[in-house]
Amino acid sequence: MNLDFLYGVLNLSFWGYVLAGFVMVQITMMAVTLYLHRDAAHRAVDLHPVLRHFFRLWIWATSGQITREWVAVHRKHHAFSDVEGDPHSPVLLGLRKILLEGAEVYQASARDPAIAAKYGRGTPDDWVERNVYARYRNLGLISLILADLVLFGVPGIIIIAVQMAAMPVMAAGVINGLGHALGYRNFECDNAARNLMPWGLLTGGEELHNNHHAFPSSARFSMRSYEFDIGWMWLTLFSAVGLAKVRKVAPRARVEAPRPVVDLDTVRTVITARMDVLRNYARTVTMPVLKAEAARSAGALSLRVRKLLVRHPKLLDDAARARLQQVLAQSAALRTVHDFQQRLAVLWSGTIGDNERLTGYLRDWVREAEASGIERLQEFARALKGYRLATPAMVAGV
Repeated sequence: MNLDFLYGVLNLSFWGYVLAGFVMVQITMMAVTLYLHRDAAHRAVDLHPVLRHFFRLWIWATSGQITREWVAVHRKHHAFSDVEGDPHSPVLLGLRKILLEGAEVYQASARDPAIAAKYGRGTPDDWVERNVYARYRNLGLISLILADLVLFGVPGIIIIAVQMAAMPVMAAGVINGLGHALGYRNFECDNAARNLMPWGLLTGGEELHNNHHAFPSSARFSMRSYEFDIGWMWLTLFSAVGLAKVRKVAPRARVEAPRPVVDLDTVRTVITARMDVLRNYARTVTMPVLKAEAARSAGALSLRVRKLLVRHPKLLDDAARARLQQVLAQSAALRTVHDFQQRLAVLWSGTIGDNERLTGYLRDWVREAEASGIERLQEFARALKGYRLATPAMVAGV
């Protein structure tokens, strides 16, 4: 008896079915990271209308999700990252809940009309969105199931399960959960976002979560030479054939010959590239001073307090703050460099005022740092006068 019909119209080999499932998951993650995330939510890239609508269709068919809801929840997440109001923070709700119930937590906010109205502006609102995608959410899923069964037969049941689990597991669970709990941090932003790994094939570049929170409007998530953002790879290819146009990438600072005095261009560079500035400060000032003070203390001061010295104050609990004060009380040099770090951060807090006051504030900071008597801090202050943007925030292409 011929049972070929059980294996669908394509009648693939075992590895053929595996490859088909893998490709479909890749398309799902590309739809999430390129269309929903980098295009619709952050406007970091403009996808070609054909590519944009293909991804809209794919997201609807594989998850029943519509653009407005996804974008609204994500924008609110950035507005309240890891503080009260964040729709899916493991810091607030617990890692276990986000990992196991991430999709349910997400849906609770996605279906809130107030969130959609406030944070979903600028998303598609055409006839197809209103009369097909939003009105018949399950039609896409039903169509996908039927298509998979026809094409792949009985093995299509597994492919269907893999496709439908891709967004809830990888995005709602892994990225929203583990991405705020485990991994490494390139930048000390004001939330718990972490890079899960320097490269990934199944998460579309979203595993570089700390990089993204440091520069939310950047189309490129990789920031270090050893990091690989597969989403950026696809954007590069799409741009080469006219299917995408990159609008924004993360600004980076370079150090040129110091100017005689701090000017407004210096201020703008420091504010725009503040994540780079803070990272450089930790690497060239805080860590060398800590190592010197630890060696001088004969074991009384440990290098393990580094995180206390560089972490954003919002991320320190009461016990960590108390421990930090103990550390600073042990070393006048550490207390000085930590104080200057906090004062530098005031520059981009929005509390100083107009450009003239900002320029005066940074001039005073540099002058006082140069007079601090701490060699590493003095060198950083002199170098700061030569900071200029190496990568503009706005670019015409890849």
